Amino acid sequence: MSDAVASLRRALARPAGESSDFDLNPGLVLPEGRVLRPAAVLVAVWLRPGGAELILTKRASHLKHHPGQIAFPGGKVDAQDAGPEAAALREAQEEVGLPPRAVEVLGHLPAHETVTGFSVVPILSVVRQGFDPVPEAGEVAEVFTVPLDHVLKPANFAIERRRWRGEWRSYYALPYGAYYIWGATARILRGLAGRFAP
Repeated sequence: MSDAVASLRRALARPAGESSDFDLNPGLVLPEGRVLRPAAVLVAVWLRPGGAELILTKRASHLKHHPGQIAFPGGKVDAQDAGPEAAALREAQEEVGLPPRAVEVLGHLPAHETVTGFSVVPILSVVRQGFDPVPEAGEVAEVFTVPLDHVLKPANFAIERRRWRGEWRSYYALPYGAYYIWGATARILRGLAGRFAP
């Protein structure tokens, strides 16, 4: 497990730029003067006896934004939050029952701009102790994990496309069993995987 943490720390130290949901669509013109709302997500690597695993959620199907999609625990930074890190830890406790005391924050990944107008700061962290994930009833349909080895292999990512607001938009996807990880979550993970590439 110490090897996994050391690898994450080395990857975190490598330079990387910010990303967005529009990275694969260079012809798309974004509105000038747009104001992005601050948000944060917890990229939590759970150090379990069988290996390191990434904690993810499947959003409830009735939600207005991103229903049924795979996401990190997280959300907007509220006024009472001390910053992105505090917001991510608070949201993780609310959404999956992860106690902040169980989380060791390693650092921040570059911000990611979403199509919904958020600037999301991913907080890379590790969870060294056991806990019982509890999905937040109104927002989270399921909490699950993906082996970290699967997430960190660039070859496991595909570039796909679909129509969005009348135009074709390309995006990253990371299939895993019955789960289809795509959009902002996949793009953030692809950036992390890129830091492990030779």
